[in-house]
Amino acid sequence: MALGEPLAESLTIEPDATGEVETLAVAMAYRDIAGHAGFVADVAWLVRAFSSLVEARRIGLRLRILDKTMCPRFHVDHVPLRLITTYAGAGSEWLPEHAIPRHRLGDPTVAPQGIERLLAGEVALFKGERWEGNEGAGIIHRSPQVAPGERRLILTLDWLA
Repeated sequence: MALGEPLAESLTIEPDATGEVETLAVAMAYRDIAGHAGFVADVAWLVRAFSSLVEARRIGLRLRILDKTMCPRFHVDHVPLRLITTYAGAGSEWLPEHAIPRHRLGDPTVAPQGIERLLAGEVALFKGERWEGNEGAGIIHRSPQVAPGERRLILTLDWLA
């Protein structure tokens, strides 16, 4: 993060029959930086835990450094389940159910009350619209505003199959 360099990686991971994943090749451009091995070990642990939790056969991994708001309006995701964590910077924001009428999602004139925010290092599981039995009830969330000069390092894991 301190180098000011970009990072935008997407991988599809297929755990083996026991739920194990091969060594993750993430943020390899930074492998010579102190702490890289520990960071990759943490990401791998989250992938294994997520895989085990849902018995995933395929997981989508996204690792990004962001210097602007990725999804500024409240929305729902069309995935069964997403794990999200912010390693550095402001965490994702989410709303309790009924904080905003769902038909007003994306409306910039709506100012919902009760916005919650994840802290850096917290790990959340967000049920999406494709979670069986959760249709029409995916968690409402957005990316936080990023102040000029600030950056975020986020990891998302999506249950693909």
